[in-house]
Amino acid sequence: MQIAMIEDKIVPANELKPGYLDRGIYFGDGVYEVVRSYDGRIFALEEHLQRFANSMAAIKIAGVDIDRIRTRVHKAFEAAGISNAKIYFHITRGSEPREHNWGANLVPNFFLTVTEAPDDDEEKSRGIAVSTHPDWRWKRCDIKSLNLLPNVLARHDAVQKSCGEAIFVDEAGFITEGAASAFFAITGQTVQTAPLTANILPSITRKFAIEAGKEIGLEIIEKSLTPQQASDSDELFIAVTTKDIVPVVKFDSKIIGDGRPGKYTKLLIEEFRTFTV
Repeated sequence: MQIAMIEDKIVPANELKPGYLDRGIYFGDGVYEVVRSYDGRIFALEEHLQRFANSMAAIKIAGVDIDRIRTRVHKAFEAAGISNAKIYFHITRGSEPREHNWGANLVPNFFLTVTEAPDDDEEKSRGIAVSTHPDWRWKRCDIKSLNLLPNVLARHDAVQKSCGEAIFVDEAGFITEGAASAFFAITGQTVQTAPLTANILPSITRKFAIEAGKEIGLEIIEKSLTPQQASDSDELFIAVTTKDIVPVVKFDSKIIGDGRPGKYTKLLIEEFRTFTV
């Protein structure tokens, strides 16, 4: 008899609930998105849905109606009644007994949560510290996959160092991005960030941060930089969906500028807010 064990309980394998057979659990076989609302309005939902569709196509999850996903997001958001919310949703390939290849008739599993967006006022006013970490991720970081173990380990390492984010450094010695954010450096009136390649997530917040930089007259350079170049910059910041722009005032224990959020980062925060109203 084929059996399974859940904690200390043995059950027949054919009686397992679908959740125990989800390929997202076995293989991280799925993709996800996180969107943010401001004062009752979901920000940049269409951009996130397009990236969600791109991620599904990249890993060959088919048959998911994006219009239906949009409807679910709005329905859940309205039901939650949270004005400033974080909306997480994911699709996995489906549930079946564990095999690397998947069956032809799998039905994808959808999951969504709506919770309060984090209060980031203190981080914006004081800035955060970050620490570098080797980039151990797979080679298709442009896909917003559920495979996040390297990100989890990097963030844990950062927390142990009293840092708010981990900044990935690849084997060539260049910064790629944060464990859960895009990374930017400002020198003079130039903003620099890594170009979008297969090892960089096409961050929606990154896109709007770049637009904000252009609006306030900064030059944008999409070019990789080293940790040394980052630590020598005038200002640093990260961009992340749940918090938009967050100043970085310490990089691997080195104080950036005068140890407070820089003038251009403050202007970027203000300019970003114009997109969300």
